[in-house]
Amino acid sequence: MAKVLIPLAEGFEEIEAVSLIDVLRRAKIEVIVAGVGAIQIAGAHDIQIQTECRLSEVTSRELDMIVLPGGWGGTKALADDKDILRLLKEMDADEKLIGAICAAPFVLNKAGVLKQNYTCYPSVEEEIREEGYTKEHSVVIDGNVMTSRGPGTAICFGLAIVEKLKDTQTAEALREGLLAEYC
Repeated sequence: MAKVLIPLAEGFEEIEAVSLIDVLRRAKIEVIVAGVGAIQIAGAHDIQIQTECRLSEVTSRELDMIVLPGGWGGTKALADDKDILRLLKEMDADEKLIGAICAAPFVLNKAGVLKQNYTCYPSVEEEIREEGYTKEHSVVIDGNVMTSRGPGTAICFGLAIVEKLKDTQTAEALREGLLAEYC
């Protein structure tokens, strides 16, 4: 069974985090929800999430993928966390999958793992680089890195991850069940 880490830091975007966790678990993908610096983490809209462990307890060896939710506060906290930057570099060196949505591609860029082509929340590309940025697609895959635009694309992003980690049939069945024809 594939194992995905979704790290949460204070100020994370709740729609993105919960949608990704939900879609991946519906696909029978193991999801580890880890807190940066704490177990109880407050999102950007003050929704409290109880994580399963602290980020410092997770190693890249046990993971198939890491997916970062956005939210500017959470993104900045992730970008300043040495464990996240280390995990991202290790995952990239091992050619494991890396994902980021909304503002979180900023963290990938800081870690030096963001590939040429990507998408993100509009205006965040100004903090990263405009070269290679696209707003035409809700999900962009470049090598082992997957990026997505924001809260409204979270389910589509989750389905793209399911397709990558499992198969097209599983992703299609979920798409139908979630009524996500727009993905």
